[in-house]
Amino acid sequence: MFWSTSVLLLGLAHFAASKPLASKRWDDFEVKHAWVEVPRGWELHGPAPSDYTFDMRIGLKQDKFDELVTALYEVSDPAHERYGQHLSKEDVAALVAPHPDSVNLVEAWLLAHGLDTSSTHRSSSGDFITIRVSVAQAEKMLGTQYQVFRHGKSDDYVIRTMNYSLPSVLHEHVAVVAPTTYFGTMKSMKATSFIQEDAPTIENDADFAHLLKGPGSLATVPSSCSTTITPACLRALYNTVNYTPKATTKNSLGVAGYLDEFANRADLQTFFQRFRSDAVGSNFTTVRVNNGGDDQSDPGVEANLDIQYTEGISFPTPNIYYSTGGSPPFKPDDNTPTNTNEPYLDWLNFILAQDTIPQTFTTSYGDDEQTVPFDYATSVCNLFAQLGARGSSIMFSSGDDGVGAGDCFTNDGTNTKHFQPNFPASCPFVTTVGGTIRVNPEVAVSFSGGGFSNYFAQPSYQTAAVTTFLSKLGSTNAGQFNKTGRAYPDVAAQGQGFQVVIGGRVASVGGTSASSPTFAGVISLLNDFRLSQSKAPLGFLNPIIYSTGAAGFNDITSGSNPGCGTNGFTAGTGWDPVTGLGTPDFVKLQSLIG
Repeated sequence: MFWSTSVLLLGLAHFAASKPLASKRWDDFEVKHAWVEVPRGWELHGPAPSDYTFDMRIGLKQDKFDELVTALYEVSDPAHERYGQHLSKEDVAALVAPHPDSVNLVEAWLLAHGLDTSSTHRSSSGDFITIRVSVAQAEKMLGTQYQVFRHGKSDDYVIRTMNYSLPSVLHEHVAVVAPTTYFGTMKSMKATSFIQEDAPTIENDADFAHLLKGPGSLATVPSSCSTTITPACLRALYNTVNYTPKATTKNSLGVAGYLDEFANRADLQTFFQRFRSDAVGSNFTTVRVNNGGDDQSDPGVEANLDIQYTEGISFPTPNIYYSTGGSPPFKPDDNTPTNTNEPYLDWLNFILAQDTIPQTFTTSYGDDEQTVPFDYATSVCNLFAQLGARGSSIMFSSGDDGVGAGDCFTNDGTNTKHFQPNFPASCPFVTTVGGTIRVNPEVAVSFSGGGFSNYFAQPSYQTAAVTTFLSKLGSTNAGQFNKTGRAYPDVAAQGQGFQVVIGGRVASVGGTSASSPTFAGVISLLNDFRLSQSKAPLGFLNPIIYSTGAAGFNDITSGSNPGCGTNGFTAGTGWDPVTGLGTPDFVKLQSLIG
């Protein structure tokens, strides 16, 4: 944010007046974020050791972020003259770089606490500063107390705080400080997939895969695809059978992996042998982020699901699996230095620092939106906007809890029952994918996450579609959701019965974690087609799929996503918060937006 000259001069005069005044200014705290109760699933373990050190990330306000968003929408809008003219890494960095005043004030703040600003690490655009601090230093800087918390289900320990403050002069210059009040870690965040223990499995799909040879060879998708999904089912359902990627030297598909989940190469070859024989011998690249692992003796359900189905649909497009690590979790008796353990910031800052990035991404993880501090969620969402502006399409699974799991009480101290949206699914700068089941026709799967954000306003690209839905909904579920919030999902794809090879054996896996990589595979093919025609990649999808591309989806008109003790929402004609605009028809989309 720009300050007026008079305000800036006044602030500088105040800063220079005297040491006592300068000291008082850094002690003039205003709360940045505070919880009224320990986030659910966590319990207080004890005080944090004062000499424990960690990497503090300071996110500075991005000076021209509004201009970035304007550019994002212009290059993503097929009706705009700038459509497809995506920004370079340098263009984006220039728009999100903090104002010099912000940098100077934050550096003065660090120096006032005896920190060496020359030892900081800066993001490529300068909007994130990382510096090693002790717990004692952080507590003094943020007017708070750090404590050790334990996550009951994962037995993960973290150092966090229930609230933090900033000197009042910094509030207009600092967007977020981490780690503070965001409790999510690699182990506690939710993967949106699950093994279906009693569901049927098949050893191969040779009975009908050989039929995928010519136009019209599968006018009707086999009924077996209602219970067991394979690449052949998806290629037939979503009409990609007759397209062979051509721009494989330019196009790539990225899979973001967390939770110490490793994609297994031997399992991928077994998967190809059984379910896509023409791909045998091809592989993916693993890129390690923040000390991410690649333990080939420990195949991950989520990682294998993602890579087997992105590869199964997009072959021979190059696929990249990003194994995002975190620091070893804090142990109560461990005083050794460690990095913070916050996966979205780790991955996003890494990707945005790269000169070239994949045109398509899929991520199958998330948190209840209310468990993510607003300042943290906003900073992460804004980073996704940067990716979109650079020409990448970003898919997220919508979640597996319908409109909310459990009692759905709010965590603001009022214990109000309210539908619980997911984040980052609720971010307006990503394309969120819900789930379907069955074939001929497809219907919504009951766990498909969907709803309305309590953090982010409804973006203009979906206003017409959402208004139509709300007018038909009437008073149903009134007061249970924020009708003016960003609505999701945007689209959908199959979400149950996926045949996944794990440790050499086939298992049935479900969840919108299956839906997101499936949809991403189709988008990757569309990007391939555009690149082969010397066109720009699609980039941020939502403005085009809600307009020119809307007719390229199979509308899902039945099914619902119950939760919070209610029936949730019901799928119907047009967009709905269960399956969005519907499932993709590649050939139709190819003619509409390719």
